[in-house]
Amino acid sequence: MTYQETLDFLYAQLPMFSRIGPAALKKDLTNTRLLADLAGNPHKHLKTIHIAGTNGKGSSSHMLASIFQAAGYKTGLYTSPHLQDFRERIRVNGRMIPEQEVIDFTENYRQSFLHIEPSFFEVTVVMAFEYFLKEKTDIAIIETGLGGRLDSTNIITPELSLITNIGLDHVHLLGDTLEKIAYEKAGIIKAAVPVVVSQTQTGPDRVFRQKAEAEKSPIVFGDAVRQTVHTEAGTQTLDVTYHNSHTDKSEKYRTDLTGLYQAANMAGVLSAIDILRQKGWNISDAAVETGLGTVKANTGLMGRWEILQESPLVVFDVGHNEDGMRQIITQLQHTGYNQLHIVIGMVSDKDVEKVLRLLPTNAYYYFTQAAIPRALPSGELKSLAEAKGLKGQSYETVDAAVKEAYSRVRSNDLLLICGSVFVVGEVDRGIFRPPSPL
Repeated sequence: MTYQETLDFLYAQLPMFSRIGPAALKKDLTNTRLLADLAGNPHKHLKTIHIAGTNGKGSSSHMLASIFQAAGYKTGLYTSPHLQDFRERIRVNGRMIPEQEVIDFTENYRQSFLHIEPSFFEVTVVMAFEYFLKEKTDIAIIETGLGGRLDSTNIITPELSLITNIGLDHVHLLGDTLEKIAYEKAGIIKAAVPVVVSQTQTGPDRVFRQKAEAEKSPIVFGDAVRQTVHTEAGTQTLDVTYHNSHTDKSEKYRTDLTGLYQAANMAGVLSAIDILRQKGWNISDAAVETGLGTVKANTGLMGRWEILQESPLVVFDVGHNEDGMRQIITQLQHTGYNQLHIVIGMVSDKDVEKVLRLLPTNAYYYFTQAAIPRALPSGELKSLAEAKGLKGQSYETVDAAVKEAYSRVRSNDLLLICGSVFVVGEVDRGIFRPPSPL
């Protein structure tokens, strides 16, 4: 098979949550374990870090990977979903898995796929583990896909577990309260394995403490160790000053991830580094500084308050649930512009009305839909938005919406493209002028 034929097979034969929704999910880890067993259980021979959470787990995964790379470790990184290229999901030292590796893995286990009938995600998880073992990675950063307890990645026993935050997302699958969702995320906490929770939240923190106590796992809350004192966001960097309650000293860090919400994610990552050092990992202060400052260059991270152009200001953000949109709104309140233009598309199984309720009424909207079955039709999104006082037009394709919006923005305006990973992923980045180098 060619690479494209391989992708066509994977997409056509294996149910994919990002395209069709809950029908793609399996209710236990049986298929993942069967596939892993066929591959020789590569995950049992890897050192890993496991990351879950409603928002921030992708950014935190990439931060940790970048820091490990800066410290000289050969670092695997498994994340999902991808924006533009399937191979974004599986990286070693920032380099995507080669096309031939994807072809070989699929051909090797193709008949087993037809027998086991795994999901797309189950296949990609085992593909990642096998590739990381083949590449002899020193460490692999593994991001959960959905939840934690029953997530396909949850066959590993990591060096450390990290849970970023809890919000109301995928409530039809994970539960309709923060505590129920926290219970699912807490499923990645393993016996005697340290766990870091980035943010203290009333309700979820009790769930995490109880699970950690039951597993005899040391637990640390990142925001209890490092309290954010000051943040300053530029077009290409974010400076964060913390007070470290353990040392009673001030700490300042700079990252190339410019969203203000990264301060909370970074507090969790830094606590994870504290613990990993105690476990013997050689991560210097210089490696932390370099790694945080070069996350995008080291790992290829895209779509987190990503500035594509400075004049007019063009920003991508994959925030797609209520908490994610709150973070975007906070960022907008700290950003200067004349007129706000928003290209937005959402998937139909999100709580769309809660998100729309947060959006500013003084913006002009370009309602659109990604080319996936789960996408909420742009006309329906427009109708729901109008009921909330939002004004704009609907477009049947992301390309049409972005081109119309870009033709209308002036030099001191802001164009925000958001609402869905899939909307951001479909944008032709080539039409924008890249920001000036640092």
